Amino acid sequence: MVVDAERVARPVQKFGKAGMVAYGAVYVVLAWLALQVVLGGRKENTDQNGALAEIAAGPGVAVLWVLGIGLFAFALWQAMETAVGYTWVHKKSKRLRKRVSSGIRAGTGVVLGLAAVRIASGGGAGDSDKKQQEMTATVMDWPGGQFIVGLVALVVIIVGVSGIVTGVRGSFMDDLNAADLPAGSRKWVERIGKVGHIAKGISIAAIGGLIGAAALTRDPGEAGGLDAALRTLAGQPFGMVLLGAMAVGFAAFGVYCFAAARAHR
Repeated sequence: MVVDAERVARPVQKFGKAGMVAYGAVYVVLAWLALQVVLGGRKENTDQNGALAEIAAGPGVAVLWVLGIGLFAFALWQAMETAVGYTWVHKKSKRLRKRVSSGIRAGTGVVLGLAAVRIASGGGAGDSDKKQQEMTATVMDWPGGQFIVGLVALVVIIVGVSGIVTGVRGSFMDDLNAADLPAGSRKWVERIGKVGHIAKGISIAAIGGLIGAAALTRDPGEAGGLDAALRTLAGQPFGMVLLGAMAVGFAAFGVYCFAAARAHR
């Protein structure tokens, strides 16, 4: 049975790593969209859905289909890691945290994969902020809905802060086999990865902040996804400078994903 499990795990990991390239590509395009806001006041969605729509309009629908398949492969790999992965991590609490993180990435991969299929099929990118607000309004109407929304906000903020801490500490390097990286590239991968994880963590925490504002004011219109979070950031003092830094961070995270696709344990 162990041999059979390994036979299943190897191809899932192989295709999942290829899918991680697709995951990274989404963030590289997202960085370009954020930069467009800084340079020219982009009006369309500046989020993952917007990035997928940009790919469909640029390289083409065929590329988007390939990315969609890759994102599903990435999600499947991360789901496997959630269930049985990180066996090399001896500390149980740390292994649990890594498995939970993989579960979150699996969910993200599925959501992005479905969005890619929808856009490639001609369904359009949709308005993620509006969907977030509608979902928040629905939950608000439940008994204890305000508390539930507040709790969700807290969880999202914690996930974001955890990503920032991971970036600052560089602990993501523990998940890579340094020997599989190109010679002399380890320091660069670590530096790029730190910038990328911090930027991604900040964006997630900002989304949690918007959800929290909706809970505090009982106004679902305060909620929003990544597009709303980035535009809120842009509206702050020196906002365009901050947004430019986020664009660099997203690009860095995408490049890190390319390296991790090669060297992940």
